[in-house]
Amino acid sequence: MRPKVLATPNTAERGKALRLHGTIARDIGVRIVSGRIAPGRVLNGEIEASERLNVSRTAYREAVRILAAKGLIESRPKLGTRVSEPRYWHLLDPDVISWIFSGTPDERLLSGLFELRTVVEPAAAALAAQRRSAEHLRLMRHALDTMGTRSLALAEGRQADCAFHTALLEASGNPFLVSLTSGVAAAVTWTTIFKQRKRPLPRDPLPDHERVYEAVASRDAAAAHAAMAELVQLALLDTTGKNRVSSRAARRARRPSGGSPTPRRTE
Repeated sequence: MRPKVLATPNTAERGKALRLHGTIARDIGVRIVSGRIAPGRVLNGEIEASERLNVSRTAYREAVRILAAKGLIESRPKLGTRVSEPRYWHLLDPDVISWIFSGTPDERLLSGLFELRTVVEPAAAALAAQRRSAEHLRLMRHALDTMGTRSLALAEGRQADCAFHTALLEASGNPFLVSLTSGVAAAVTWTTIFKQRKRPLPRDPLPDHERVYEAVASRDAAAAHAAMAELVQLALLDTTGKNRVSSRAARRARRPSGGSPTPRRTE
């Protein structure tokens, strides 16, 4: 029997430190992307901040390095640590996307995220229809089957959704599109979670994905582009709640003020 390996105190302490400075970075990052800490603002000095947060200076320093690597802050000698302008933020970083969706995302950021998906994913789907392999189709099919058996309310279903979009981007054969995989996957995951923050998903998105798969499998680039464009547009409407509003408005339009169904006219 292989002897059990016990974590040494130093190993345990390093793990705790990693969790701690990650938590500090997330706390500050959320406040930055939500606008609670405005661009240009100078953050507290290392000593003051560490004392306020009741953490070591080392943990705070590591958190600052995380934020700087994501473009959220900039440290300069004698000028201190300032919050960067949004144009410098690494918005497709999975952590940054998760921080954006930790609350109600800024409408401009939400709109911009879906605009990016509208530009990238339909084009990737069209390329995938031309270049996909049997293995890409197998991965996409497996992801769809898992989405069908595991609701997107569950982590397994959301992971399968990410796997579908990942396989599609990889099937495009374009290394620059493939490099966007982690950002797109994070966007898919967090918008799906955000849609369900107050109520279940308004509709089943699986048929939208099936249409994309069928077009890619058939090597129909135009159909794949159109199907993915529609998928992203419907996802935006679901995220903003406009699908629900439109459905309610349509139901009201079919009813007179008294509430009874409108009688069908005959010609």
